[in-house]
Amino acid sequence: MTITMLLSIGIGLYFRFSGGKQKTNEEYLMANRNMSILPVAVSLMASFVSAITLLGISAENYYYGMQFVVINISYFLATPVASRYYLPVFFGLQKTSTYEYLEMRFGPRIRMLASLTYTLQMILYNGIVLYAPSIVLESVTGMDRVISILVVGLVCTFYSTIGGMKAVLFTDLLQSFLMFASVVSVLIFASIQVGGFGNIFAIAKEGGRLDFSHVTLDPTERHTWWSLIIGGFIMYLSLYAVNHTQVQRLLTVSTLSRSQQCMWWSWPVLSVLSIVTCVSGLAIYAVYKDCDPYASGQIVAIDQLMPYYVVDAMRSVPGLAGLFVAGIFSASLSTISASCNALAAVTLTDYVSRWCNINELYVPWVTKIAACGYGLLFLALAFLAEYLGGVLQAAFTIFSAVGGPLFGVFTLGMFTTYATEMGVSVALLSGMSLTLWMNFGGPRPPLVKLPISVTSCAMNVTLAPTPAVHPDDYFYLYRISYMWSSPIGFVWVLVVGSIISLVWRQMQPWERAGKLHPDPQLFTPPLARWLRAKYREEQSVQLNLIKKSGK
Repeated sequence: MTITMLLSIGIGLYFRFSGGKQKTNEEYLMANRNMSILPVAVSLMASFVSAITLLGISAENYYYGMQFVVINISYFLATPVASRYYLPVFFGLQKTSTYEYLEMRFGPRIRMLASLTYTLQMILYNGIVLYAPSIVLESVTGMDRVISILVVGLVCTFYSTIGGMKAVLFTDLLQSFLMFASVVSVLIFASIQVGGFGNIFAIAKEGGRLDFSHVTLDPTERHTWWSLIIGGFIMYLSLYAVNHTQVQRLLTVSTLSRSQQCMWWSWPVLSVLSIVTCVSGLAIYAVYKDCDPYASGQIVAIDQLMPYYVVDAMRSVPGLAGLFVAGIFSASLSTISASCNALAAVTLTDYVSRWCNINELYVPWVTKIAACGYGLLFLALAFLAEYLGGVLQAAFTIFSAVGGPLFGVFTLGMFTTYATEMGVSVALLSGMSLTLWMNFGGPRPPLVKLPISVTSCAMNVTLAPTPAVHPDDYFYLYRISYMWSSPIGFVWVLVVGSIISLVWRQMQPWERAGKLHPDPQLFTPPLARWLRAKYREEQSVQLNLIKKSGK
């Protein structure tokens, strides 16, 4: 753990005093747009996976089954959509903030609204991300979670503030390796304990963990094929197609082709880590199938499952527990550092530059102060994260509730020429109100875990009876799966935004500028090609008319 922290700080110091020494915002925020593919591809994965994957997904598969692994299909389906239809627009514009696009396409008000929404989303998410590894240290070493939160938060804030985007990308590379190593070590050790890799699946099947029969379209079912594929598809696009944190990384390479390669290489890295973590949850179940740690009182939250296994089973092998802790730390460090840098870019471009005239010499310093400020804010919010329930569902809920409507705004902008600023603004506000109400309203029905056992526990433990859940006792919207929040918000924005834009006509930015046609560069490639062909045809007609009139 200590070595990981020192290496991360060392990388930050190296990039602070090498190259351009982070003296310009182009280097600090965009790495001079000359990065290689590997660190960017890995960073795309590391920016959002974090410790939530290692802790939340393993517990998910242990207590609710392996159905969640289906979400990886949506990642495969969404990658070509993001790389072909959304990324070319951002890469062609070469803007520092993703939300500059919205002002060019619609106007300044929706840019500010979307930027503030993104800022709130990332602040909430990173509070959870910083909280997650504190569970590990408390379980593995007994260190107070307050101290662990402070250590992770301060180290991350330090190296991301002084080293800029290059430090963030290269520390992500190191930290991703440690994330993989920690999860794989758990999987291998558990396989040995249960007598082989095949026995993991045999025991999991016997315990009902390999049931993939949930194909219903009922939105109140927590995880089904449809909810995971459709919900995962929209959520992935809201993150990898239009989220500023990811788009900023995709713009740190020199060409569109290389940027698309970064996205394509990021997909298998993300899916492999996700699948391995899913299987590790089953492996831990195979070990504890007759003495569940949560039911027996060994852990107080299901997110502590993997750390408990490391303490209980892996401590006998020197170095493995330390490797696991380093992996958990690395997962959170990579996400928080990415967010500090991304939010600093948004703050400077969308807020400070609009309201203040700053001397160019001081701009890099203002950006670094903003990055440091966000890191300290994440620290404060981390202490509130424990009240949000399981870290996996809490994180997915935040991204689903906010990401879906935001993704709908960008989609209306890139795929239509009729959408107006008033239409998308009303749609975004109403869409987020709906999804936040759905996700955070209550009371909500309790989650029902798969059967567990305590028959072989050393102490006498009696399973508490599972209370009967009557769905009709709860308001319907509160029963809808969190995986449907993103699609619902996305469709709401498309429908409401289209209706308002078509019914209440408003001048478009190009019309206010006295132009007859929109700039094709603002639209997805198929629509841009159609617009260019249309303009050429109109010009051809006008030329023919001029020639005829000249005769």
